[in-house]
Amino acid sequence: MATALIIGASRGIGQELVRQYLADGWRVIATARKPEDTNALHAMGAEVHTLDVNNVEAVAGLGWKLDGEELDVAFLNAGVYGPRHDGFPMQTDFDAVMHTNVLAAMRLLPILAPLVCAVKGKLAVLSSRMGSLSERNNPGGSLYRASKAALNSVLIDTAHTFGPQGATCVAFHPGWVRTDMGGAEADLSVQQSAAGMRATLAALPATTSALYLNYDGKTIGW
Repeated sequence: MATALIIGASRGIGQELVRQYLADGWRVIATARKPEDTNALHAMGAEVHTLDVNNVEAVAGLGWKLDGEELDVAFLNAGVYGPRHDGFPMQTDFDAVMHTNVLAAMRLLPILAPLVCAVKGKLAVLSSRMGSLSERNNPGGSLYRASKAALNSVLIDTAHTFGPQGATCVAFHPGWVRTDMGGAEADLSVQQSAAGMRATLAALPATTSALYLNYDGKTIGW
């Protein structure tokens, strides 16, 4: 049975990824921070671990709990947008966004990648087109943009290390999705976004180079 790990599965795209992989008969391991969310994931049929990605001891503990696992797909979905205004950033906002979107990835990806390499699987992070340097056309959401550009950099480094060992590394733009972050006017449902990313991962041939892709598989410029 194929195994998927979804980090940050309490709601939105992460929870929908759990739902869809379970529906297709996969074994799914999922993480969430709050008891009500872990209980809901248990009820769906996932194997659940409590995880705050900003807690270094919890991250290290997850590595211990996952020791020996073989992951066909690992998806780092946890992330925050931060302040909606631009300009002078407050330290607390900067720390919250950068720690969740970047530092957590720097800690988690080296733990997850060997488990993906074991079966030559797919290692994905939820990035954003807003993190692109070459396709950027406005400065809005500057802190979030900076965090996703940094996340992309972390993924590229991960591919340099673990790509030759068998991990195919992907940074996804999920589309503009109707979530708490995307808002009610967004183009896509969580079901469409999750299904698109799953199909894209399933169709990808193995590669040692990091990929930056739209949810439907179209390439995005770094």
